[in-house]
Amino acid sequence: QLVESGGGSVQAGGSLRLSCATSGAIYSSNCMGWFRQVPGKGREGVAAIYTAGGSTYYADPVKGRFAIAQDSAKNTLYLQMNRLKPEDTATYYCASDTVPLAATYGGVCLDPREYKRWGQGTQVTVS
Repeated sequence: QLVESGGGSVQAGGSLRLSCATSGAIYSSNCMGWFRQVPGKGREGVAAIYTAGGSTYYADPVKGRFAIAQDSAKNTLYLQMNRLKPEDTATYYCASDTVPLAATYGGVCLDPREYKRWGQGTQVTVS
């Protein structure tokens, strides 16, 4: 089970930190990521981590503003979002799975199609 928290409303330029609490079994997956979706559009990758090696991957629109991090002791995944823009408004989801291809190409962790385990989502609104 994955449970997101930390969403809310913020003015442009502000910051939020999302958290995703997981069970230990889920946390042992080799890919974990944050994704977002707006009504009428598909889910897109925002940031992901290949947990086996620690490499991180970011979508171009958030590079330099967002940071993904994991706390293994707490089985928790975070997304620090800085300099937020109105176009960051979306429902944010965390996901976790074991992706065989990630051992060769960790960037696949950003592909939402690779995941079967999802949280319920948390709304982020930037005005």
